[in-house]
Amino acid sequence: MKAFIKGFSRLAEAIAGGMLAAIFLIFLLQIVLRYFFTPAGWTLEMIGILWVWVIFFSCAFIVRERDHVKFDIIYLSVPRRVRQVFAMIAAAAIVIGMLYAFLPTWDYIEWMKIRKTSTVRNPFTGNKVPLRDVFSIYAVFMLVVAGRYAWLFFDVLRNGPPKTELELVVGYNVVDDHPRVDGTPSEDDTK
Repeated sequence: MKAFIKGFSRLAEAIAGGMLAAIFLIFLLQIVLRYFFTPAGWTLEMIGILWVWVIFFSCAFIVRERDHVKFDIIYLSVPRRVRQVFAMIAAAAIVIGMLYAFLPTWDYIEWMKIRKTSTVRNPFTGNKVPLRDVFSIYAVFMLVVAGRYAWLFFDVLRNGPPKTELELVVGYNVVDDHPRVDGTPSEDDTK
C-alpha cells in the first residue's frame, strides 16, 4: 500500500509540475507573440485555467496536512489528549463542511456547462471548452479533502494527534514531557 501511495504521490507531483511548466511555456509564448507577432488572447485564458487546476489539484493530492499554515499557539500549549480532541473536531468540521457544500457546489459546476471559455478551444473538436470542465477540479478537490480528513479523524482517534513540528525535531512532547521551569520536580525527575 505504501508503494502505491508513494507512486501515486510521485505521479501527482509530475502532473502538477507539468502544469506549472505549461504555464511557464505559455507565458513565454505570450511574450514572443506580443512583441514579434500578433498577440493571442487564448494564452491569458489558458494560463488562468491551468492555474486553477494547479492550485486545486496540488492541494488535493500533493500538499500534506502538516504543510498547511496554521495558527496553533493554543493547540501547542495544551496537553496531548486535548490536542487529540482539537484535531478530531477540526478534521470532523472539515469533512462535514466539504460534504455539506458538495451538492450545491456540484450543482453550480454542472450549470456552468452552458457557459464556455472565451478563446480556448478543445484541440480535438474545435469547440470552446465548457466552464464545467474548467471548474470540475474543485469538486474533485472537495471530495479528496473530505476523504483525507475523514482518514485523519480516525487516525487521530487510533494513534493520537499528529506530532508537531517541534516534536519531530526535538523528539519529545513539548507540553507533556518538558522539564518544569517553576522549580518543582516533574514525574520523570522523581523516578
